[in-house]
Amino acid sequence: MAFTQAVKMHVGNVCGRSWMSSYQRGSTVMSQRQRDYGAVLCGRCQNSSQKLCPNSRAMHATRPLMITKLLSVDEIFARRSLQDYIKKMETEYRDSLTVVNMTEGQQDGEEELRVKRTRVSVLAPLIQYTRELQTKQQEFAETETLLKDDDPDMRDLAVLEREACQKAIQDVRQKILSLLIPEEESDMSDLVLEVTAGVGGQEAMLFTAEVFDMYQSFAAHQGWGFDILEYMKSEIGGLRHASASVSGPKSYKRMKFEAGVHRVQRVPKTEKQGRMHTSTMTVAVLPQPTEITFTINAKDLRIETKRASGAGGQHVNTTDSAVRIVHLPTGVVSECQQERSQLKNKEKAMKVLRAKLYSMRLEEETSKRYTARKVQIGTKGRSEKIRTYNFPQDRITDHRIWKTVHDVREFLVGEELLEEMNLALEEFSNQEILMDILGENNSDQ
Repeated sequence: MAFTQAVKMHVGNVCGRSWMSSYQRGSTVMSQRQRDYGAVLCGRCQNSSQKLCPNSRAMHATRPLMITKLLSVDEIFARRSLQDYIKKMETEYRDSLTVVNMTEGQQDGEEELRVKRTRVSVLAPLIQYTRELQTKQQEFAETETLLKDDDPDMRDLAVLEREACQKAIQDVRQKILSLLIPEEESDMSDLVLEVTAGVGGQEAMLFTAEVFDMYQSFAAHQGWGFDILEYMKSEIGGLRHASASVSGPKSYKRMKFEAGVHRVQRVPKTEKQGRMHTSTMTVAVLPQPTEITFTINAKDLRIETKRASGAGGQHVNTTDSAVRIVHLPTGVVSECQQERSQLKNKEKAMKVLRAKLYSMRLEEETSKRYTARKVQIGTKGRSEKIRTYNFPQDRITDHRIWKTVHDVREFLVGEELLEEMNLALEEFSNQEILMDILGENNSDQ
């Protein structure tokens, strides 16, 4: 893990048209019902004047943003704010432990006792590693003394001991920083992935198909499940829109930074004069809640069936297998006609609908929590330009952290290079969260 010192760079306004799919196909205006439901759908501007969305963060801003460079663990631990925060946690741990020991067995103050017990349980690993760090640092100081010993064998031994202590100190510091960064509620969830062709016609659809294939390969590379929910082909083999359910350990945590607008620059297969075109496609990554953690009232749903359309032989237009579900309080729509079975299509449509509504709730909570935060990684919103794939220069640049990797074809394979980009984004995100906790987003310390 690494963290960052912020430096300023200007980035233009990138708030554009909203992600278009079953949320509100054919319209970029959010209904009042969706606002009432608390759907903070960043980037869903109601006109094309490039105005700033009131609830958006980070890449939707026209003011200068904070672009970052990674700091080492040593540099982070040298910061006074981190040391002060750890001391604060140690004090809270001691105070909570004292309350628990004093009120054990008493009937009064059961709620306070429960809260203090929870805090002791949460803080215990952090305190344990903090004490372990102090022990290792003391051992390191002792080896420094042995380096001055007259006995050469003792000095050689001290050198080995010092190297071992340095490694142990780094490991413990890494664990402490990891404990300081809270897990998001959705990080352990599965996800629903949606891709939609944007500006660029058939070329945008061809690129959308390549990106969808990339994510399918990435899921296989990670050992995750990848179940296609919807797949709408274009006339020449591209992809208008598709969705898939991705399931596996930390799948959402690893994939959440892929959400946004992906831009491709290349000479299209359909271009006869050899001119380079710029096209876009949009990725949405929605955490998939379980039915236990997020329920939908059946009375709030309108379920419609119709005959499937598109390729499919004699089955198409002969049975009412396609399913369309409308969530009445918000107007959010989910459709599926991928399967021949109406029951299976209903199950898949419900899975997508649940993910959309759950994502809306999380976005509302996140907006409340980070309103004042200068987020570099971004909103993971559907209108945020996040990455450019430049074929003539054979490079992929992520605009949130200005990281560039080369070999576009290898990147689209969906293995090591995509994983490298994801890990870099996670490191920057962790740094932002930590700086937010330490209150250093607006500090030059």
